Amino acid sequence: MSQHAKRCVFVTGATGYLGRPLVERLLERGHAVRALVRAASASKLPASVEPVIGDALDASTYTSRIQRGDVFVHLVGVAHPSPAKAAEFKSIDLASTVAATENARAAGAGRFVYVSVAQPAPVMKDYIEARAAGEVTVRETGLPASILRPWYVLGPGHRWPYLLLPFYGVAWLFPGSRDTARRLGLIRRPTMIRALIHAVESDRPGVEILDVATMRALQ
Repeated sequence: MSQHAKRCVFVTGATGYLGRPLVERLLERGHAVRALVRAASASKLPASVEPVIGDALDASTYTSRIQRGDVFVHLVGVAHPSPAKAAEFKSIDLASTVAATENARAAGAGRFVYVSVAQPAPVMKDYIEARAAGEVTVRETGLPASILRPWYVLGPGHRWPYLLLPFYGVAWLFPGSRDTARRLGLIRRPTMIRALIHAVESDRPGVEILDVATMRALQ
């Protein structure tokens, strides 16, 4: 597991698009993992993961299951975000983050890892607002934290943005749009998982921001 110490990691959204490969990779690297799931989803977890049955939107259902010093990784969110899901960004994405940060702070977690979104951006205003508000709640815990800001993570079932690659190429040609193209760049799921592992194993104090360029550069 390289030079990093073993962590006890508490994961929400562990059976999702990012959660499943992240949990597998954490186990490979020797970390102990507990995962918040609904009862019907517990069987989807690897056998060596400790299931915590609860509701990500209700802090009281898992408040006693976080241990002091845990790395809390919060991955709950609306699948396939679109402008039509504006209400869900507040009722699910933001509400679950409020519950997670409340519990992490009360338990004395060692670090909080939060997946936000690249910003500013010309589209998806409601989604960005909800994620930005989530960042505020993370900062308010006072815990060391890593905030990741991808725009779109390419992978199985998440490939339509490949159609936009020619537009990114054109944007890079013009200085006025180059920063936007860099900030809103597309990354692949293995790159995102590598960035999440970096965040879990980080000892950096305060709040670190991992933008698209930073995540791409991680080895």
